[in-house]
Amino acid sequence: MRGLSEPASGLPPPWSPGGRRREHSGEGRACSMMDSEDIVLQKSATDQMGHRIISMSSGKHYICGYCAAITNVAVTFPLQKVLFRQQLYGVRTRDAIRQLQKDGLRNLYRGILPPLMQKSTTLALMFGLYEDLSSILLSRVSAPELLTRSVAAVLAGTTEAVLTPFERVQVLLQDYKHHDKFTNTFQAFKVLQEHGIREYYRGLVPILLRNGPSNALFFGLRGPIKQCLPEATTYRTHLINDFICGGLLGAMLGILFFPLNVVKARMQSQIGGAFQPFSKVFMTIWLERDRKVTQLFRGAHLNYHRSLISWGIINATYEFLLKFL
Repeated sequence: MRGLSEPASGLPPPWSPGGRRREHSGEGRACSMMDSEDIVLQKSATDQMGHRIISMSSGKHYICGYCAAITNVAVTFPLQKVLFRQQLYGVRTRDAIRQLQKDGLRNLYRGILPPLMQKSTTLALMFGLYEDLSSILLSRVSAPELLTRSVAAVLAGTTEAVLTPFERVQVLLQDYKHHDKFTNTFQAFKVLQEHGIREYYRGLVPILLRNGPSNALFFGLRGPIKQCLPEATTYRTHLINDFICGGLLGAMLGILFFPLNVVKARMQSQIGGAFQPFSKVFMTIWLERDRKVTQLFRGAHLNYHRSLISWGIINATYEFLLKFL
């Protein structure tokens, strides 16, 4: 007759040292598997939450950039029109204003639809893509942050060039020589369509040369410039600092890249005919203006003030909206 201490199976009982070790070992493996599953599930949940946060964060950058552009275009369009006349014809500010007065109030906002469509989409891409590309590159490329963010800014600027057709039509609508050819944006697009898809992208080279570097400088210098300003403690002072920061940057970049915009305006004012290279158009303008740098920068002082106001509005509106989304 077997005693209680001797199990029928011949195996050590669960309460014996050997049985306890076997039982603990099984529990350890089970707990280890459960811990591993929990870690994987937690990591997956964290990754999904991170993706949602990035998606939401980048989405609001697009929205803020879009609204900032609409505000800016509505306020500064008449000033931009005076500047355009100076860039295209090399006339003085007074003469450009007289041209607009002669055109009448009815034509003052003629051509505003393309910049509204182009600028709103461009700035949405500029701010949104910069944030998205910066996040992607910073997480996957082991390079200095300044370099990584500069590359992201250049790529965002290059992507913006896809919207060149809107800038192209805006130039045509603002040029008084084309007032009799078409009366609205859609008609201008239709006229260009007759010359093929390539006609929409006249002036692409100066736009590419302008967009990438200007984006890199804007995003790279925006933080340091704001740090040099007095510390903001209220929403109002933050708004003022953002306006000053954006305005100073916009004015500086506007002067720096002004010759590129002069060449772009000349190239895009043409409809049909041969596509002249950037260098040839630049030399033509250079010779027409007696090889004087001052003549090449005619209208730059107005561009300075326009950019000061325009980019001040853009940066202040963007940062203001960003705080509420």
